Amino acid sequence: MLRIGPVQMPNNVALAPMAGVTDRPFRQLCKRLGAGFAPSEMVTADPSLRSSRKTRQRMNHDGEGAPIIVQIAGADPEQLAEAARFNVDQGAQIIDINMGCPAKKVCNRMAGSALLADEALVGRILEAVSTAVSVPVTLKTRTGPAPSNRNALRIAQIAEQSGIQALALHGRTRVDMYRGEAEFETVRAVKAAVSIPIIANGDIDSPERAQEVLDFTGADGIMIGRAAQGRPWIFREIVHYLETGRKLPPPDTEEIRAIMLEHLENLYRFYGEFTGVRIARKHLGWYSRTRPDGESWRKQVVRLSSAREQLALTEAWLAGGHWQSAGEQAREVVAA
Repeated sequence: MLRIGPVQMPNNVALAPMAGVTDRPFRQLCKRLGAGFAPSEMVTADPSLRSSRKTRQRMNHDGEGAPIIVQIAGADPEQLAEAARFNVDQGAQIIDINMGCPAKKVCNRMAGSALLADEALVGRILEAVSTAVSVPVTLKTRTGPAPSNRNALRIAQIAEQSGIQALALHGRTRVDMYRGEAEFETVRAVKAAVSIPIIANGDIDSPERAQEVLDFTGADGIMIGRAAQGRPWIFREIVHYLETGRKLPPPDTEEIRAIMLEHLENLYRFYGEFTGVRIARKHLGWYSRTRPDGESWRKQVVRLSSAREQLALTEAWLAGGHWQSAGEQAREVVAA
């Protein structure tokens, strides 16, 4: 079992924080399907943006099961410390610091993985946040700024000395983005060098791969990102395999139907119909990758603009309905 400070995790398999993906509806779904913990999408430390609709939604954890983990992003130590205090006051049980995002719009502000190039600043940030709050503070990072400068070992040592209580490490550098294959030699070296829990992240997409990574690195846990998109049941599959050595059967069509419809309804409630339908499109596209006819269906469902039609077309697809234009098929099902 994985413990971060005084917080005991239900298991050691986590959902990775992903901007624009791991909102409250998706976190709740993944937790229900076996994820032990799920940090929020990154929340800006800039207090001037705290009242924006997007930031308020990212800080919304109403009804979400423990542990509540809020990931903060920024480059100013005092601003990040204040953001940590604010989110703890709002109910955060763990604060996670983002030093892993490789997106240009984040790195151009010297936040995310861009921080890895300035180890002194990393130290100031980690110490400021760790001393600002009484809850555990964790760090999500990458192996370094570039393959020529994989400084994750020094970053991990700075983190441990600064009071960070767990570190999630993606096996790519900043410039790698998501290209190529994740490497775990660096994760293994970090785990051997520090005593805080290490969570391995990157290209873990099956129960067997999860076991391989844990065995190779000695990591205390694993974190699943893109492999959970359209396949949130991957968490229970991995947890079961790690506990028993046996594979679970895949979910049947009826369960997938229930999962997808629950997810859609939660998106509509959380965002409202207009935004919920649009955010649902990418999730439906990811779900559709698991079926041979998925691409044809995806091209239809992305054209719809009402929750009623989106739900209807999804039900028809899962029931094996024949293909017509998106609008025609949805309207026929609704009318029936």
